[in-house]
Amino acid sequence: MTDRLIRLATAADVERVVDLRESMFRDMGVDCSDDAWKGPCRDWYAARIDDPAHRIVVVEEADRVVACVIGSLRDSAPVPGLDGHGDVLVSTVSTDSDARGRGHARTALEQVLDWARGAGVARAELMTSPDGRHLYEALGFRVTEFPAMRTPLA
Repeated sequence: MTDRLIRLATAADVERVVDLRESMFRDMGVDCSDDAWKGPCRDWYAARIDDPAHRIVVVEEADRVVACVIGSLRDSAPVPGLDGHGDVLVSTVSTDSDARGRGHARTALEQVLDWARGAGVARAELMTSPDGRHLYEALGFRVTEFPAMRTPLA
């Protein structure tokens, strides 16, 4: 395996993280031809780089960011069966296609989950594609009885 560096993202990484997010959406079959979302996405990441409620972990190989994982703490009321409260929303688990299969996403995700545990968070939540499901299941994620539902508000 090539040497890699796992680290927190900096402002200099924002554009690359947006690129990885776009790649993730494309892999999921999402039409990304209208790139109007990219500017607000850059702004969102830039505003959260140093926010203690967010953790953006990147993986570098040969001085290039090839993977990322984002965790965002959310406040929520306690639920039966879990100590603590709140959860971490995991998103943008993305690895360049030519860097896959080397454990980058897993290592970055483990760092995000360790950070969330250290913050006293009770659970983690993410949305998955069929390709990512095996990774998440290996880390203890399970499909829940209650699927996510969404509606646009604008």
